[in-house]
Formats: sequence, C-alpha cells, structure tokens
Amino acid sequence: MSNEPNAQYRAQLIELAALDVEEVARRLSCGLLGLADGQARERLQSFGPNSIAQQVVRGIPLQLLLKLRNPLNILLLALAVVSLATGNIESASIISLMVILSVSLALVQERRSNRAAADLRAMVHTTATVVRRGFAAGADLPPVPREIPLAELVPGDLIHLSAGDMVPADVRLLSAKDLFVNQASLTGEAMPASKYPLVEPAGTDCLQLRNTCFMGTSVSSGAATALVIHTGSRAVFGGIAGVIAGERSLTSFDRGITRFTWLMIRFIAVMVPVVFIVNGLTKGDWLEALLFAMAVAVGLTPEMLPMLVTVNLSKGALAMSRKKVIVKRLNSIQNFGAMDVLCTDKTGTLTQDRIILEKHIDLAGKESDKVLDYAYLNSYYQSGLKNLLDVAVLKYTEVHEKLHSAGNFRKVDEIPFDFMRRRMSVIVERQDERLLICKGAVEEVFSVCATGEVDALPFALDASHLEALQVQTRSLNEDGFRVISIAYKRIDAGATNFSVDDEAGLTLLGYIAFLDPPKDSVREALTMLSRHGISVKILTGDNEIVTRKVCKDVGLRVDRVVLGHDLESLGPEEFSAVAESGQIFAKLSPTQKAQVIEALHRRGRVVGYLGDGINDAPALKAADVGISVDTAVDIAKESADIVLLEKSLLVLDDGVIEGRKVFGNIIKYIRMGASSNFGNMFSVLGASAWLPFLPMAPIQILTNNLLYDFSQTAIPTDNIDPDYLDRPRRWEIKNIARFMLFIGPISSIFDYATYCTMYFLYDARTPDKAALFQTGWFVESLLSQTMIIHVIRTSRIPFVQSRASTPLILTSLVICLAGAYLPYSPLATPLGFVPLPTTYWPILAAMLAVYLVLTHLMRRWFQRVFGVS
Repeated sequence: MSNEPNAQYRAQLIELAALDVEEVARRLSCGLLGLADGQARERLQSFGPNSIAQQVVRGIPLQLLLKLRNPLNILLLALAVVSLATGNIESASIISLMVILSVSLALVQERRSNRAAADLRAMVHTTATVVRRGFAAGADLPPVPREIPLAELVPGDLIHLSAGDMVPADVRLLSAKDLFVNQASLTGEAMPASKYPLVEPAGTDCLQLRNTCFMGTSVSSGAATALVIHTGSRAVFGGIAGVIAGERSLTSFDRGITRFTWLMIRFIAVMVPVVFIVNGLTKGDWLEALLFAMAVAVGLTPEMLPMLVTVNLSKGALAMSRKKVIVKRLNSIQNFGAMDVLCTDKTGTLTQDRIILEKHIDLAGKESDKVLDYAYLNSYYQSGLKNLLDVAVLKYTEVHEKLHSAGNFRKVDEIPFDFMRRRMSVIVERQDERLLICKGAVEEVFSVCATGEVDALPFALDASHLEALQVQTRSLNEDGFRVISIAYKRIDAGATNFSVDDEAGLTLLGYIAFLDPPKDSVREALTMLSRHGISVKILTGDNEIVTRKVCKDVGLRVDRVVLGHDLESLGPEEFSAVAESGQIFAKLSPTQKAQVIEALHRRGRVVGYLGDGINDAPALKAADVGISVDTAVDIAKESADIVLLEKSLLVLDDGVIEGRKVFGNIIKYIRMGASSNFGNMFSVLGASAWLPFLPMAPIQILTNNLLYDFSQTAIPTDNIDPDYLDRPRRWEIKNIARFMLFIGPISSIFDYATYCTMYFLYDARTPDKAALFQTGWFVESLLSQTMIIHVIRTSRIPFVQSRASTPLILTSLVICLAGAYLPYSPLATPLGFVPLPTTYWPILAAMLAVYLVLTHLMRRWFQRVFGVS
C-alpha cells in the first residue's frame, strides 16, 4: 500500500548517502568549493526555482465561472434563456435575479473568508548561506559565503548551516560539528536527530539517513557545510507539498449537496415534461404550456440552496472566529458536524511538544537531589546542543528551586556528544574539587562505570546491576519516558586535555526520566467528542512505546498498536478492515496516514484529521475536515481547513456543535423545499388535467417562489433543538427522498381543498374567473409553505416545545402578510390577481390549522419509523 511521493529522488538520496563526498560531488558535476555564478544561473534555468507547490489562488472571473457551473444555476440560466427567447422578459428577469443574488453572495462570503486566512497560508521567506565563486576582470574570484533567496538555490550549491537555520533543500553533509536537526514536523519524532558526515550503509531508509538533512527541517544546534542534492518539488518536503497542493477530493458535504442537486434535477426532468404535455393537450396553447412548464421547473428548483449554504457556513465561520479559530474552507464547518471519526497525530497535537523532567532517581529507586544537581551542571555548562532534555533540566531546577550542591562551580572543559558514544561529559570545578560529569544513553554510560553509589556509599557494579537497570528503564520506556543515565568521577586538579579516554572508571549515580506530556485539555476534549458520537484514532510517526503511554494518559484504550510496516503488505480490503478496527497506529509514513483516511472513506466514514507537521499534510488534505494548530508548520496550515489559534483542544467540540447547527439549518431548507415542491407537483398535475385554464400563471409561480425563498433567508439564524446535536449528522439522500415522499403529498390535500373551495364555493370554473382561482391558490400555497417551516424545523411541538429564532418568525410573518396583501395592492393587476371574498379567509385559516397539525403528526410518525429527527 506504500507509494511515497518523489520515489525516484528519494532513491537517489539513499544512493548518494552510501558514497563518499568526492563521488557525490562528481555525480552532481560540482566541486567541493562551491559553484561559479555562471554555473548557478544555468542550473537555475535547468532545475527551476527552489520553491514548493502551493494551492492555486483563482481570480474573480474564474471563481464566478465555477460558481455558475453549479447544476442548479445552469438549469436556471437555461430556463432564463428560453423565457427570453419566447418573449417572457419578466420571467427571465426574475430567474436571472435569483441566480445573480445567489452567486454574488456566495462569492463575497468565500472571498472574505479567504482574505481572513491569507496570513496563515503565507509561507515564510528566508535566505540561505551559500558559497559561490564570482568572476571579475577576467579572473575567477575566490569562493565567498553570501546570503541568497531560497528560490535561487540549485543542486550542487555549497551551503553553510548553523543553529536556528531552516534547511533550505535536501543536502548531503560534508562536515558537521555537534549538529542536531529538528525533524519533528517531517518524521513525528519529538527529539532532534543527530547528523554526521559519515557514509551510510546501502539501502538505509530515506528519513533515517544520518548524513542527509531535509528541506523544511531546522537546525537545533551545531554547524555544518553541505552539498545541495534536491531542490523544490524534487525534495522530500517539496514532494509532499506537491501532493497536497493539488485539488482536494470531494468531501461528504460536497458529495451530499451534489447528490441532492441531481435528485431534484432528475425529478424535474420527469415532472416538467409531463406538465408541459398535459397542459398542451388539455388547453391547446402549446406556447402557454411551455411557459407554464418552465415556471414549474423554476418552482421545483431549490435555487437559493447555494446561497443559503454559503450564508449558513459563513455564519458558522463567524461564530468560530469568536473562539479564535480560523476557518479556511467554509465547507469544513459542516464536515465537523458530520464527522464520526477523528484521526489525530500525537506529537505537538495531543502532547505539549516540550520535554518535561519527571524523575531524578538513584540506583535504589529513590528521588535524589544529587542526581538532579549533577544533571543540571552537565546541561548548564555544555556548549553543544542545548536540546529539549537540557532545557527541561534547567527549567525544572528553576521552577522547583531544587539546586542544592551545584553552586560555585565553573567549567573547565567538555567532551562533546557523538553518535557512536551516545554520551557527553563536562568537567567542572570549585575550590579544590574537580568533577567529570557524564550523561547519556543507559547502556553506554554503564559501560564506562566501575562502581555505583547509593546514599554516598559506593559499590562494585556487575552484570546483574545492568540487567536490573535495563528492566527499570524498559518499564519507564513503556510508560513513555525517555531515560538518561548520570555518572561522575573525581579527577586530579592539575589534569588537562580531556578526551574520550577520560570517560572511564566512572561512578553511576542514577538516572533522570523525561516525558512529553499530553496537553491539559486533551482528555476532556476527547471525552466530549466521544460523548457526541465521534471515535478517535491516533495516527503517528512516533514509536510504539511512547504512543502507548500518551494514549493511556489521554484516556484512550490501548489494546493493539498497528505499525506502519504491518500495513505495507495488506491488500485494499484488508487495509480497510484494519483501518476500521484499529484505534492506534504508530510508525506511519505521511502517505500511510492519508491511506488510512482514504480506507475509512471507503467504509463510509466521515473523517477529520488533527495534525501540525509536514508529515501530517497529506492526511490533512485527504480528510473531510483538516484541523491544525497555531504552532504548526506552514505546510500543515496550508493543508488544513481549520486552524486553532489557541492550544486548548476543547474548541474541537465547539466546532462539532457548530457544524451540526449549520447542517441542521441547511437540511431544513432542503426538506422544506423538496417536500413542498413535490406536493405542489401533484397539485399542478391534477389542476392541469381538471381545469380549462392554468391553475396559476407563470409569473405568479415565479413570484410565489421568490417570496417563499425570501422567507427561507432567515434559516441560518434559526435555533437547533439540543437533542439534534447529540450525534453526527450526515447526508442521507434516501432519508431526504423519503421525507419528500411522505410529507410532500400532505400539502396537496389542502391544495385540492383550496381547488374545491374556489371551484364549487366561489364558482371559479371558467377562464373568465381564472384570476380568482389563481389568486386563491397563490395565497394558500404561499402561506402554507411559509408557515410549515415552523413544523418541519423541529420534531418537537412547534411554538410550544421549540420556537424558531426571532428573525425567522419575523420573515415568516412578513411574507404571510405580503402574500395576503398582494391581491389588494397596486401589483395585483400586473401579477394577475383579484381581491378575494371575505369569507375565504376564515376557511383558509381553518385549512392552515389542520394542515399544520396533520404535518406535525406525520413528522412524528416519520421520526419514529425511520429514526430521522
């Protein structure tokens, strides 16, 4: 299942790592003293700038075109063109106005959101120190270091690296002194990696190469010179960035909207021709039948869906911004609500990404101040890497004021750390006391110790002590601790020129243990997510032992850890099964993280991913909603849909609730529009076959639809019932279709009751009384559609157990009053309306009351039978 990006360039890195530096330079056609300026210019033209792919920013015209490409907008524009071609300018204008309003609002809201996130997407511009040879007065100039923009770096360049530098490309080390590189954002490892200019064994894994540094990592300590191997998209970092910068796959939100859109289009494609044929055959006026059929098509089209979706999402984004959360991709808010699986990285996401000293223990297992004092002296006086372990020791002694016997020392010398020894020593003295203090890996420190010490009493060490120490260390490792041994010896005051040979005959004091602890809010946040129906999976590049510890600490059950190499041999079905059943995955490559998410997609899950490193970028891109944090690398922020600006992960639960609110309000519009339009179709078909005139004029249908759409614009402000927020909400097109089939025909019952009232009670049977019939049905149709919002919006008793928001109540009231006023207004004649009999209004009120009660009862039955709230 593994298919890493830039496989051929990774293979070349591995190949060059196994060669000596002279052969590497020969392969790159460069020397070891730096490229000439002319060579660099030629290579820049050949290889291109040293820049990585970023997500394409589209201009306004292209964005408009993409918005108009929505199937609903295409359908409406086609109807507008036909209306215009047949001379129905009023209808064409109303339809075009609907499209313009919908597209414009959606575009404005999206561009505002994009501008708000622009700072987060911007990559930091830095320079690199490169050695180049110039040319002047007909002679080569000596190579000199200079600062150049990263984009101008080329393969074969000789560069200098020092503490604090970002590694600007994939490079092979020529020389290094105490070089430690932070690769956490690329590999998931919290501790900096030591780098050496050695020759690697053939076939070493790419990210494990010790003589190679990778673009996007940073130098924690030390200095080095190196040859640039790969730049831009050929680098490991660039390859990952290239994968994520392309177009994203459709999310569950996108797929749901698309499925509903095509459901309505298929419905329109069947019903509208039937309406056209029935009216043409019964009335003989085929042009009038065509105009009527087109108006019906507009009435069936949920034309305001794109606009209302965008308004809902923008409202959610505004609510999240108040919690210091940047929403980069509006659709991701709804995906929060639909999410039923949260996959998350560990390092820097669940953990604090800072090492904390937890234990300072002697060989008897007791807390020892002497061990802490000597650890402090070693960390304070070494001049090499002040790594996270040293910072933790220094911080601990400062915070806890636990420095007892380390005062008044001064540094004499040090024996630097190296990869082979895996230990380092400092020599310090005060008055007539001189000490060599050594710290390092447990086995390596033990190997240079002759004695141990407990309570100031020395004793000889033997193999049993090493075995006991290893058992103790293993136990701590299983709890996620990093263990470092501390040893010392007294040396002669006159000794000088210290070397590795002096690390012998030491006395083992004990050890210090460190932990990268989980963030304080993680356990509570994950508990709340679980309570809201979201399962959590850990996808990390870190090792199994530490992963187990962190997962236990945040309250996750640790029964099995799936490792990256376990996944490589699995077929697609087996891979999907493991992705579904596994909860904790360790030692994963960036590609494997994305593959796990894709496998969960195949299982029908809606997946969120929370991560902050380069190694998380493909997974962030593959997820339905990608979430990153404020400390993330730029490439992770570029990939994420949501960026948390505060470290508390409790905002995740807020995001889930906000997403479900957004989804709930979007689904209200879809349910109301679909069921109402479906019911209207039965009414239109029956009336078309029964009446000698059109049941409603085309301009009246469009006016009815426009007013109804206006009443829906307040839906984004509506309240959501608390029980609706308890579990994930996702697109289920079958349930929408069922809702339409069961709820829609109820409105037809009352439409036919209105027909009978107008036909029999008010004698509106002939074409000369068509205006009265059409006015009566227009008012009943508009009022029933507008009022039914308050029934369909909730499964509770409307107005009593659940009340709509004030804006929604007001818009409903305004539209009902407008609909009742239109037959008596100056617009009555242009729209073809006439005043209604006074006795019609109490009849209408009674019908509306029965309609609301019957629909509520049917909705409760629907919820009980299909389990859909």
